[in-house]
Amino acid sequence: MRVAEEAAFARGIEVETLMDEAGAGVARAVRKFFPHPGTCSVYAGKGHNGGDALVAAEHLKRAGWKIDIHLAFPENECGELTRKKLQALGDLRRDELPLVPGRAEARPSKIVVLDGLLGLGAKHLLREPIRSAAREINQLRLAHNAFVLAVDLPTGLDADSGEIDPEDCVIADFTITIGFAKHGLIVDPALDFVGRIEIVPLADLVPNVTAPKELAGAAHSLKPLLPRRKFSAYKNQFGRIGIVAGSKGFVGAALMTTSGALRAGAGLVEVFVPEEIYPIVASAAPVEAMVKPVRSYRKLFEEKIDCWALGPGLGKSHATEILELIKGAEQPMVVDADGLNILADRIDSLGHCRGPRLLTPHPGEMERLFEVGKMSRAGAARNFCERFPVTLLFKGSRTIVAERDRPLSFNTTGNPGMASGGMGDILTGVCAGLLGQGLSLYDAARLGAWVCGRAAEMSIFNRHASEQSLLATDALERLGDAFKEIQIPLV
Repeated sequence: MRVAEEAAFARGIEVETLMDEAGAGVARAVRKFFPHPGTCSVYAGKGHNGGDALVAAEHLKRAGWKIDIHLAFPENECGELTRKKLQALGDLRRDELPLVPGRAEARPSKIVVLDGLLGLGAKHLLREPIRSAAREINQLRLAHNAFVLAVDLPTGLDADSGEIDPEDCVIADFTITIGFAKHGLIVDPALDFVGRIEIVPLADLVPNVTAPKELAGAAHSLKPLLPRRKFSAYKNQFGRIGIVAGSKGFVGAALMTTSGALRAGAGLVEVFVPEEIYPIVASAAPVEAMVKPVRSYRKLFEEKIDCWALGPGLGKSHATEILELIKGAEQPMVVDADGLNILADRIDSLGHCRGPRLLTPHPGEMERLFEVGKMSRAGAARNFCERFPVTLLFKGSRTIVAERDRPLSFNTTGNPGMASGGMGDILTGVCAGLLGQGLSLYDAARLGAWVCGRAAEMSIFNRHASEQSLLATDALERLGDAFKEIQIPLV
């Protein structure tokens, strides 16, 4: 980020130009997650990070938000640009503001706090008056259930290492990072202080080719993976997906995996379930899917399938046949849940699979597959893919996609409401549906994780779900909106 900024300044780009672009992007991010105007408390430091926050506040004020400004330093101690942006915000008169349709009737969003106290280059150990301001932000979050959005990085967190001030680091629900993700935002210990990462791209910054290889997926970077379909398109071009899932007592897993594949754009979906649950699944499955009873999983080698999704709710009663299918199928395969549990007993089988494999473990399944020990999540993902020739989607509060000789990809979307049953089943189906359309395992995993997380966010922030009430089927219903956001980014 520092090198990219220096290169931009050398080309004649003004600091204020980048500040205005960054501030506008921060305001867009606020409105993306909080579409109804409410109250925004802005905590601004004396440097450019404070200026970014003040520019964002000006945009929000024009959109109908009530703005409260809290300066950590006297105005005369602030930088020249920061003072200029503060003056512009103060000069914005009420008669210049547009009428916001429905504002009088709409219930205001909860209090939103912008943390613009410190930016890139600041140390994690806080000093006064920043420490008191950071403590006040955390108190607002705790006492008033305010949502905290950090501008570029939470105050008290080191952008390079992820180290935090042990007493008063700002706890952000969202971090709206400018230009590119910083390494300190994605390390494991920073997770609960960073929250959801949203990247604000700056058109005048060019990525530094020597930057660390850890990446954070964002809508603008995923757009090339979803080309527009030709007008002459037909279903056989988008994959015949075989779902191997479900057992007695676990019918829902098969149904949600099926729905995920259909909603991700699969051309055809066939669901293979044990005979004993076939009548239930056949009557409850989406009418667009074909449900077929299975006596022997060995028979599935004869099916004309382009890609497989295997494991959700499957049980281990047919472990030998399932392991043969995992090893012997030539088509790409997403392996999840009981498919992973079966593999855990014969992990060396991964070195002998005839086709490419995408594994999607949650932390518990990962422990059964691989001795993680004290490794970081990123380290565990790298080491696993160095040992086995597979693609790994390591689920969690910053889902990691790993593949040998490819950069790690850290997913940015999602929220704690996704910690409930069925979310992984839908993700498995979505990834399989994307594989059927020709995406690589690595790209299908990155895109699948992003859209499932974003759909869950939309269910909460654009609808009436909460972190407590969110269901996997709520996210399923918003997958289309998440896909559209990639194809038609918010402006």
